[in-house]
Amino acid sequence: MYEQQQQRPDHDPSSQDAEQHGPLAGFTVGVTAARRADELGALLQRRGAAVLHAPALRIVPLADDSELLAATKELLDQAPDVVVATTAIGFRGWVEAADGWGLGEQLIARLAGVELLARGPKVKGAIRAAGLTEEWSPSSESMAEVLDRLLEEGVEGRRIAVQLHGEPLPGFVEALRVGGAEVVGVPVYRWMPPEDISPVDRLLDATVSRGLDAVTFTSAPAAASLLSRAEERGLLPELLAALHHDVLPACVGPVTALPLQAVGVDTVSPERFRLGPLVQLLCRELPGRARALPVAGHRVEIRGHAVLVDGCLKPVPPAGMSLLRALSRRPGWVVPRADLLRALPGTGKDEHAVETAMARLRTALGAPKLIQTVVKRGYRLALDPAADAKYSDG
Repeated sequence: MYEQQQQRPDHDPSSQDAEQHGPLAGFTVGVTAARRADELGALLQRRGAAVLHAPALRIVPLADDSELLAATKELLDQAPDVVVATTAIGFRGWVEAADGWGLGEQLIARLAGVELLARGPKVKGAIRAAGLTEEWSPSSESMAEVLDRLLEEGVEGRRIAVQLHGEPLPGFVEALRVGGAEVVGVPVYRWMPPEDISPVDRLLDATVSRGLDAVTFTSAPAAASLLSRAEERGLLPELLAALHHDVLPACVGPVTALPLQAVGVDTVSPERFRLGPLVQLLCRELPGRARALPVAGHRVEIRGHAVLVDGCLKPVPPAGMSLLRALSRRPGWVVPRADLLRALPGTGKDEHAVETAMARLRTALGAPKLIQTVVKRGYRLALDPAADAKYSDG
């Protein structure tokens, strides 16, 4: 779907600033979603990001899902007292799958005769589109509030069906069972490993090598799957180190973040658990993490795979970005060629590689005086004199 796709300016970049390129211009974002990946990728690209898509899971087609069919028949044979609908797409998919099995009318009739709870407004819309009416829905869209209501009503001896959707519901089912309820899980959208694991491996390699600036997660199973694959390849320590320090893990909500938090990875999530707010969060977080320096009378902002020079986007080759980052760690100080050689991808022994990469970097930046050559010593960023004191400690 999205393989390192990047929006490019289609007219004179010198007349454009960062906002015209988009707040995510120069950043690369990994997308692990299987469902709605196109939508998330498009939102990111519209804001200037390059996108690397690697579905960490695949969804079992509903029509082929024997577990969903068995759960549906079980509910038709023995009516539940309560049905909890958790997602709009899951509820619609359940009804559509039942139609495909010739059980649609029976399922609607069964749901019409029970206490039907909807987790949020989108689920309410799906319920009403099916010709049904929910009895109640929490204003918070929180499963915790749904649980509180059920426990306050009393669940002992009651049969409660919960429409699952691939996400764990920590404590929800267990609390109902402890309260004495019989819980029937309706497994809408079960996850399985991807048939082709190579995109996931590419995303892992890009994360470990810091080729990504952020990785997005829209389901807990996808996060768990990525961690599991990293462990299989012996890359888990490197992956965790990257997510701790350099690559931002962004989750659509707190439930999605649970597998990452379980291994000590701090994540960011929007206040509203939707794709749009997730992208808006990245639009704030990533530019805020980029380093901006006053260099040779210009404002230079170093992003993932590009540089903003006075607001103009300058794509830079990977080797050039490595050199620029090495120089920016000691702005204004001379960095020896040997140190710069070690910073280049695929470290070699020929310092001529530094000169070649540096020439290409200067060309890409379009402002040769940003980087000064110090004869027989190395190179330095031409930090503005007024900024020297601030960075004098290196």
